[in-house]
Amino acid sequence: MAALLEKGVILRERYEIVHLVGQGGMGAVYQAKDLRLDGRVCALKEIPPELLNGMTDPNQPLDQTIEQFYQEASVLARLDHPNLPKVSDYFSESGREYLVMDFVAGRDLQDILLESNQHNTLLSESQVLEWASQLLDALDYLHSQTPPVLHRDIKPSNIKCTPQGRVKLVDFGLVKVLQPDDTRTVTVVQGRGTVAYTPLEQYGGDTGHTDVRTDIYSVGATLYHLLAGQPPKDAKERFLQPGSLTPLREICPNLSARTERAIFQALAMHPDERPRDVRELRRLLFGTTSSLGDVPSLTPWLSWGEVLRNNRLLIGATAVLIVTATLLSLFEPPIAGILIGGFRFGGL
Repeated sequence: MAALLEKGVILRERYEIVHLVGQGGMGAVYQAKDLRLDGRVCALKEIPPELLNGMTDPNQPLDQTIEQFYQEASVLARLDHPNLPKVSDYFSESGREYLVMDFVAGRDLQDILLESNQHNTLLSESQVLEWASQLLDALDYLHSQTPPVLHRDIKPSNIKCTPQGRVKLVDFGLVKVLQPDDTRTVTVVQGRGTVAYTPLEQYGGDTGHTDVRTDIYSVGATLYHLLAGQPPKDAKERFLQPGSLTPLREICPNLSARTERAIFQALAMHPDERPRDVRELRRLLFGTTSSLGDVPSLTPWLSWGEVLRNNRLLIGATAVLIVTATLLSLFEPPIAGILIGGFRFGGL
């Protein structure tokens, strides 16, 4: 593992390292000051050469791999969406590759989850769906690019909520660019995602077929975790033990049937059983395929039991009227008739 950069180190005569934000198997992320733009704070994603080596063809020379990385990084630099950090630069220094992005202030949803768990509370459905709506906006934008861009590592810790309440999908460490003719896919940095949020097809790495439905599975797993306070059973365990995924409404009884159904469809083991795209998932969650500024009021698909419980007073009153009318029709003279609620009973 490459040595970490120290505070005060300046890269490319422009970016001054402030501190380490995070480190993992996919490299390190630093907060840095942009010395050319006074007051601008950015995030530097450091990609060690050992991760680039073998990114596509293991027999391909490293310089060709780096050139290909630059081509794909340029795709990220063209992205511009309010729910994505802007990639503003990419460069090589001291044998390492760097992506420069906007630094997103705020807390990630994993931290918010941990705080909720510490207080033994669950996040509200309305709050989670508000975040989901913004997340789907970002994914719809990524998947609509030419060629489409997959994130492939959607999880609570990669979703930040700014102080203004805007959700940002961060960490492009596993982004994959799908070529239009589907003859080749290129992963900007090779990796397989995080187990609880990764569908079976992604375990094949770049040899497995992944498409937009891979991200949809990860969205379903993320929403499950946010609502249940615990991640879902991972795909491999579910494959070996069918039916092991705990129904969401056993954990949160007040959750709407519509939300549970949409999330479980997104978590389908086979890609063909999931929503075909982000707009279809939005329709299942919200009843519309278009983005709305605010999350609409929930109109869950109710079971017959829920319909009966919710309307028990009206049903009871109707039953009393019917029984009363029936009894009166039996004991009153048939000629006079009885007028109840605008209807005549027992008349000729």
